[in-house]
Amino acid sequence: MKKYLFTLLLTLVVAVSFIGCKPGSSNNAVPVSDNFMVPEVADVVLYQVNPRVFAPSNSLQAVLARLDSIEDLGVNMLWIMPIYPIGLEKTKNSPYSVRDYKAVAPEFGTVDDLRALVESCHERGMGLILDWVANHTAWDNVWVTQHPDWYTKDSTGSIIYPPGTDWTDVADLNYDNKDMRAAMIDAMRFWVDSVGVDGFRCDVADEVPVDFWSEAISTLRESAKPRRLIMLAEGAKPETLGAGFDLNYAWEFMRAIADVMKGDARVNKLIQADENEYKDLDRGKFKLRFTTNHDEANKESPVKLYGGERASMAAFVATTMLHGGMLIYGSQEVGYPEPINFFHYVPVNWNANPKLREEYKKLISIYNEHPALRSSGTIRAFDDDGNNILCIERVLNNDNVLVLVNVRDQAENIDVPRMWADKTVTDLVTGNEVNLGAKITLQPYQYLLLYNK
Repeated sequence: MKKYLFTLLLTLVVAVSFIGCKPGSSNNAVPVSDNFMVPEVADVVLYQVNPRVFAPSNSLQAVLARLDSIEDLGVNMLWIMPIYPIGLEKTKNSPYSVRDYKAVAPEFGTVDDLRALVESCHERGMGLILDWVANHTAWDNVWVTQHPDWYTKDSTGSIIYPPGTDWTDVADLNYDNKDMRAAMIDAMRFWVDSVGVDGFRCDVADEVPVDFWSEAISTLRESAKPRRLIMLAEGAKPETLGAGFDLNYAWEFMRAIADVMKGDARVNKLIQADENEYKDLDRGKFKLRFTTNHDEANKESPVKLYGGERASMAAFVATTMLHGGMLIYGSQEVGYPEPINFFHYVPVNWNANPKLREEYKKLISIYNEHPALRSSGTIRAFDDDGNNILCIERVLNNDNVLVLVNVRDQAENIDVPRMWADKTVTDLVTGNEVNLGAKITLQPYQYLLLYNK
């Protein structure tokens, strides 16, 4: 009997070990908490981490040290910009010039540092996606010498940088080569299987063939089961989004909000941009809405882009409360006033402007608590004769929120929508009850988020 029990126990141990090891996965795979699952796409609140604003070296450890503070904002997903070794040949010191797809640059830390960050995110109920650069590599990536046929070449047989760009520090990949495609997918699987990342933000995704993304994403999702992955495309083409991505960029809306806040366009341009971006999207797909990111902040801070701190907050509310898909670029929550050149270390004072940080935290909290704000539920836009106040109603089941944003630097009046007039509602920012009449006045760049129980 004892021998039978020992044999049975040994059999169970072997069976469990076999089930836990998927083909192609690493023995160093990070265990994902049984209680953790990345948020549904509609519920994602993404925080972009540029490691070069956290520390001049060992920056992944610096991000880990600030993880409680990041979590406290209310975000549930981190996007880490490229952490791979950077090319030295023809270099611009860009993190998007990848020398080795399966390593971490010493500037940022080690693979174990990234594992620790992923694990700590999961313990807090947060996901982490990596920035993936599939369109090109550094000139000193080993692929260049070992597999020159994996690259695009000119008429003389020389490898070229991406056509139509000034990205002279990188070599353009040739997606007609099946071996290169397989190697790219294998590299992506390494980070999912061995480090436990929860998906990827894919750089210049529209310039990579759609059929590659279809193959890569289906392979990654199958490999990650039962985990869910979040896939974000830097691009706006519907066909790219349809290859398996969950979100892509709301570039049209970003341009529209900048035009509106500068006074060059009327507020109805935002409604039109939203309709344009969503009219051909399949259910369950979303646009990532942002007022800044690493590319935009490289040119100008959101505080200066939109005309001051209050204007930047009005822009943020108008952008993120209209149709979901919220992105925070690490540094905007403290109102960093200058451009951030992500090619180099730029120190950010995380203790600056605590009042502004609390405002972002409150807005994210409201966003998280009201599914109508982050869903594809009903959106009703109301006319403003002066076209200076964004006025929309977001409705999902019994969740009913009226969003009002004055996009001008002077007080503006608007007629309260008929179904909201003469009602007592809750101001979600202050928690106070508000008695609405037939008209309402908003001060310069003031916004209101009103809840009708």
